[in-house]
Amino acid sequence: MNPSIAILEFDSIAHGIAAGDAMAKRSPLEVLLAGTIHPGRYLVLAGGGTAEVEEAVDAGSAVAAGALLGCTFLPDVHPDVVAAMGGARQGGGDALGVIETRTVTSVVQAADAGIKNADVVIRELRLADELGGKGYVLFGGTVTAVEAAVEYGVERIAGSDHPVTQVIIPQLHAEMDDNLRADARFLPRIAGARKHDPTGGS
Repeated sequence: MNPSIAILEFDSIAHGIAAGDAMAKRSPLEVLLAGTIHPGRYLVLAGGGTAEVEEAVDAGSAVAAGALLGCTFLPDVHPDVVAAMGGARQGGGDALGVIETRTVTSVVQAADAGIKNADVVIRELRLADELGGKGYVLFGGTVTAVEAAVEYGVERIAGSDHPVTQVIIPQLHAEMDDNLRADARFLPRIAGARKHDPTGGS
């Protein structure tokens, strides 16, 4: 068994802080990370034993006062999801699958379902900041595997109140692959291009 994690997402910073405090007081957790995310939301991540994390979720939810946007509890989280949340990125596969959500909790659930049920890699998992609160996961692999990963991921979060966008690209162009490998954000790509432009970009 891999460690359990839970993520609680709040649309109130004040209630998010109160919830994180209640979670820490209720249960002995191995990890408790909390902080603000865009746009004015608050995220609390708890990690540790399944029973302890589940108890912490109950405590945090109880003091949410209607401010809880989403809650993801993964009792056996895939290690690649944890690594990707920490910024790890991978290449691999000709096909690309994308799931884009309006909340962090939804996209983490989708990423976990996709990687557990299909032979893919998580190329990147981005959460909230510089995305207006959105999240997205990129799956790489064969077309069949990527289609399966996206299907499982979207199915896992079906029924949520937040819109989900999914895209499958059977053969990712090399130039787009280079862009995704380098940096998904636009401004760093422009800055990098200017550095390597012998004319100085004028």
